[in-house]
Parts: sequence; structure tokens; C-alpha cells
Amino acid sequence: MKPPQTLITRARRAALIAGVTLCLQAAAGPTTNKFDATAQLDGTTLQLNGKGTRVRFVIKAYDLALYTTAHAATPAELLALPGPKRLQFIALRELPGTDLGRLFMRGISDNAPAAQLTRHTLATTRLIEIFSGKPKLVAGDTFAMDFVPGKGTQFYIQGQPQGGPVGDDEFFTLILRIWFGESPADAKLRDALLDGGKS
Repeated sequence: MKPPQTLITRARRAALIAGVTLCLQAAAGPTTNKFDATAQLDGTTLQLNGKGTRVRFVIKAYDLALYTTAHAATPAELLALPGPKRLQFIALRELPGTDLGRLFMRGISDNAPAAQLTRHTLATTRLIEIFSGKPKLVAGDTFAMDFVPGKGTQFYIQGQPQGGPVGDDEFFTLILRIWFGESPADAKLRDALLDGGKS
């Protein structure tokens, strides 16, 4: 006897849902790359504040680690924390440079008043130019943003400095707000970056 059509349909739906669930879990899973527990910047030892994976439309884009002089557990603590900071990225798929620069700029715009953006036009333009000048990053490529108070923000691609430092202390705060502002790029990533490197 053939099973009723409704049972077959239900079985197919269950299998489809299970498959989709597994795909979503794989896409939004933990970071795939290991980051060092500490980093050196301008003669200062930084600790891994947290790490996570940027997931966009269920697709992993990059792993990100935040290094600070002391642990910050909330966005407010991080933004008020003095001293050097590092954002270290590892691409998990092909990332067109133009798209990356545009997304960073959108993240800044979503979390900063117009007056602040106007004050930092030169620095934000440089940010876009750096990534737009790179046709694409492929899985495994690295990029970083190092901030030293009083010196500005230094951008790196594959460990190579991209020109000199740009902007002032407030400009790096605008960058941090991409992930730690009122409209973060990824709330789960924000939380992971504040968890003390446990994720």
C-alpha cells in the first residue's frame, strides 16, 4: 500500500526544513580562523577583546578580531577606552574591494551625524580609496585597521601598510561605530567582539 500523499509531502517538507536549517547553521557558525591572544601595537601589548564572523544574507564574509588594552564588555566601555586598538580581518570569501569600501562607508554613515561625517571627509575618502584600489580580496586574505592615539588610523592589506595613518581619534570612533554603534553592521558579531575572546 502506498503511503498517503499528505505523509509524503510532510516528509519532503521536513527534509527540506532540516536541510535549510543545517545550511543556516553552517553559514552562521563560529569563526573559522584562530587569532593570537595578544598583539603588539606602538610598543603596547593588546589583548584579544573578542572575535566573531560577519554573516551577510546567511553567507560568511569575514572573521574579525578586536584587540584592546583592557577588556571592554559593552560598546560604551569600548568607545571610552583609551589607548591603541586593532581590528584584524580575515576574508572568508571573495570580497570586491569597491563593495567593501562602500559597506564600511555605509556603516559609518548609519552611525554618525552629518556634522561628524563632514569633519572627516578626507579620512573617509581615503578609506574608500584604499579598498576600491584593490580589485578583490579572496578567502584567506587579511586586512587590518590599527589606531594609535594622536597618530591616526593605519590601514593594512595582506600585512602591507596602505599609505600613512589618516584621521584623528574621533575618526577611529566612527570606524568602531560600524560594529558598535546604535545601528551595528551585525549585532551577533558585536556581541562576540565583546565577549572576551570566548567565542
